Amino acid sequence: MSRPFSFVPPAGARAHRLNTGRGEFAVIEAGVAVKGTALLLPGFTGSKEDFIALHQPLAASGYRTVAVDGRGQFESDGPEHDEAAYAQDELARDVLAQAQAVGTPVHLVGHSLGGQIARAAVLLDPTPFASLTLMSSGPAQISVPQQQRVKLLRDALTVMGMAQVWEAIQAMEPPEDTETGGLDSGLDEREDLRRRWLGTKPAQLIATGRQLCTEPDRVVELAAVRLPKHVLSGAHDDTWPVPLLDDMAVRLKAMRTVVRGAEHSPNTDQPERTAQALAKFWDGTDGAQPTST
Repeated sequence: MSRPFSFVPPAGARAHRLNTGRGEFAVIEAGVAVKGTALLLPGFTGSKEDFIALHQPLAASGYRTVAVDGRGQFESDGPEHDEAAYAQDELARDVLAQAQAVGTPVHLVGHSLGGQIARAAVLLDPTPFASLTLMSSGPAQISVPQQQRVKLLRDALTVMGMAQVWEAIQAMEPPEDTETGGLDSGLDEREDLRRRWLGTKPAQLIATGRQLCTEPDRVVELAAVRLPKHVLSGAHDDTWPVPLLDDMAVRLKAMRTVVRGAEHSPNTDQPERTAQALAKFWDGTDGAQPTST
């Protein structure tokens, strides 16, 4: 459900390992924390590279950004077959450890699945966080058509290896339509996407895919947390319908941003507009006022 703009870190960014109390995580970091630091969590089938196009504009706005591969995602290690290691509570505790290692308080941003993990982390302990942005991440389970796609993937992963599943996905759909692809810009990028897919642990995909299909509505719990909140999405989303995200923002008393010209991944569809909206929110925009960019 995530597609990167590029796998090449922009000028001024560096890829490294973040040491935490719960192990090492691969990150891409950029900028100086003139105004603050943001921790960016990718979505299902995604990675830290999904945020590459946000680093430079957010650095120009005075923010340090740290995009992370979660446990079992791409370049962060995790068990191949132990699904319990990827329980939402475990992933949320990883986020708390990442925040402490980065240096709190941090602005927490979660895209899609990353938003639900971010929410779980905030509900465990909101104190490390300066704010929460849910990017294209809804109140409960994903839409029925997306549940069907995720179930097909989970079923395939129980009987096939990651390389076999990759080849099956490529054979079934053109590259611009695949969830693990998305951009038709040449063989180099296609190989990067394949490398990311093969680096992701199957147990992570199976466990988090199940979470996406069964996640309960926890908006009431989250609304009770005294933390600035932001619901950001594209103008169209087939994973959580935009009206559902609108309603969630109202229930959370959150700032609402709809990014024109973007769909489920505004971070790659419209990175400049998305970065502007994030910086505006972090700069102290009134969270009760809806806005579009």
